[in-house]
Amino acid sequence: MANSVIILSNEKLIALKAHYASDVVKRNAPGVVFAAKTANASITAYRSGKVLFQGGGAEMEAAKWASGDGVSATKKKAVVKGAALPDRLETLSVIGSDETGTGDFFGPVTVCACYVRADQIPLVAELGVKDSKLLTDPYMRSIAPDLKSVVTYSVLTLQNEKYNTVQAKGWSQGKIKALLHNQAIRHVLNKLEDEHPDYILIDQFAERGVYYNYLKDEREIVRENVLFATKAEGLHVAVAAASIIARVAFLDEMDRLSGLAGRTLPKGAGKKVDETAASILLSKGEPFLRSLTKWHFANAKKAAVLASKKRG
Repeated sequence: MANSVIILSNEKLIALKAHYASDVVKRNAPGVVFAAKTANASITAYRSGKVLFQGGGAEMEAAKWASGDGVSATKKKAVVKGAALPDRLETLSVIGSDETGTGDFFGPVTVCACYVRADQIPLVAELGVKDSKLLTDPYMRSIAPDLKSVVTYSVLTLQNEKYNTVQAKGWSQGKIKALLHNQAIRHVLNKLEDEHPDYILIDQFAERGVYYNYLKDEREIVRENVLFATKAEGLHVAVAAASIIARVAFLDEMDRLSGLAGRTLPKGAGKKVDETAASILLSKGEPFLRSLTKWHFANAKKAAVLASKKRG
């Protein structure tokens, strides 16, 4: 389905509503302030000023309003590393995939794949989805429930015990992430049944050849229409949505582990992490600390040194 998105001033939105007054239809989706359906296009206006035009006459109808106060919503593409990307990727139906937790001593690695259809893009953006690096944890938690009710997704949480087991076998973080991404994407494709995304976009953590080498022993490997790009959260809302859902899953697991530890576990891998780990090591022992952490991180040795000093 053809679609076009523009941003209008309040004055132009009032004019648009008046113009399509005889074609009004009811839309109960979040953020929608006006909707209409003509013979050749559907028009949906959002609180933010964004207006989505869909259907055979979408571009023609949008062009009527895009001049003057209207500002095109199309963004310039960022310079990124990875595959050559198709034109207007941000307007297509895409499965985006991203992960979080890989740099944190405490807590799991979480990966999410998320499918956003072309006609859902304005709504997903309206829900507040953008690059998760620009959002706070509380904000992501506040929008995640509505987001998950709209999109098709799969989120995987790799518990620390399992992470430490496979890492000890020689699996790199790259291999671990590749396996999780491939599995999450397969889950989403299975949920879609007969619906087919235009592309699959993975936030790049390895070159294409390296990524598929990690997967060489897998029975089912997703290869068709797969793109890799750095900073992919800014290239399509599907990756941004996946990043948010993955982050919230990580936060939920951190809350659970904090409950077990009897204290709030800090994120990252800095000095505060070392001090907290040393305290847990002294009070609950090494096996318990292992169960909360990625044990191969340098923080484990630093915590042991700090704990030894405190004992002495």
